[in-house]
Amino acid sequence: MKIRDYHAHLYYHRGNIEEARTLAVELGRLYPVPVGTFHEKKVGPHPVWSCQLTLTNELFASVIPWLILNHGTVDLFIHPNTGDDLADHRDHVMWIGKSYDLNLDIF
Repeated sequence: MKIRDYHAHLYYHRGNIEEARTLAVELGRLYPVPVGTFHEKKVGPHPVWSCQLTLTNELFASVIPWLILNHGTVDLFIHPNTGDDLADHRDHVMWIGKSYDLNLDIF
């Protein structure tokens, strides 16, 4: 099994969506990290509002420590992309802040 890249999903709500946007802007200023759509609804397996960041293997070691220290009230769900979506979202995960139960039935 090989890790192609990683997804870091920002988890937020109405009360801290602007903090999540600011976090993404600052991260983008420091690192070349593509920022996805800021969803204001549940999408895919995610139980709360979310936005996907894609991290290359090379950036992982720099970006994750930065997120640990700067996430504020925004929680993050992080997983590798290996091609096995169920295992990537169930077995190979990291959390920054609070953890949540995902809707894994879609896999």
